[in-house]
Amino acid sequence: MSRIALVDDDRNILTSVAMTLEAEGFEVETYSDGQQAFDAFGRRMPDMAVFDIKMPRMDGMDLLQRVRQRTAMPVIFLTSKDEEVDEVLGLRMGADDYVKKPFSQRLLVERIRALLRRQDVLSGEEPSAVESSQVMVRGDLSMDPARHAVSWKGRPVSLTVTEFLLLQSLAQRAGFVKSRDQLMDVAYDDQVYVDDRTIDSHIKRLRKKMRAVDPDFSAIETLYGIGYRYNEE
Repeated sequence: MSRIALVDDDRNILTSVAMTLEAEGFEVETYSDGQQAFDAFGRRMPDMAVFDIKMPRMDGMDLLQRVRQRTAMPVIFLTSKDEEVDEVLGLRMGADDYVKKPFSQRLLVERIRALLRRQDVLSGEEPSAVESSQVMVRGDLSMDPARHAVSWKGRPVSLTVTEFLLLQSLAQRAGFVKSRDQLMDVAYDDQVYVDDRTIDSHIKRLRKKMRAVDPDFSAIETLYGIGYRYNEE
């Protein structure tokens, strides 16, 4: 049974979403602000979390930043219609997905399931869904799907589930262009709709993480209007 943490200062959302997730077989922990959730995570980390952005004491952005120092567990942001800048910033900071309020609880459940399935694939619990359980090496890049481990020039890089899957998809066919639609199919379940900007945000954040260990990293090439390509260096 997967444990899901819900963090939102809206009690109605906490109650209704918790009831829905529990009916789907999840174990749910609810928190009304970021600080309360962060304190609880120090004692026991959930399998994944859903954060509201605007909260008292510690908002979703601050909570995500602190959580990313400890774990790469999947995180979904809840955002309002007028928080476009916040949602893009959240993706760059390490959120795996976002859902706009007001939202369909069924859609949220499907996104949670999609992220957990990808987490299972990367942890090796569903080996048939991974093309190879062996370490993949492409130039200076090394990826181990079984351990969700990535290194560049021998230096470890911490990636979220979505970032790992995008990089793996590009690197598996080095030199070939992957369209945004193809990358969406890799990173998201068929029942989940995302737009081009979401994929672009993930790629930008992925590049930033790689450049943090190597400022000269340029293996991911953008072909404007077409997609992305991984070039071995």
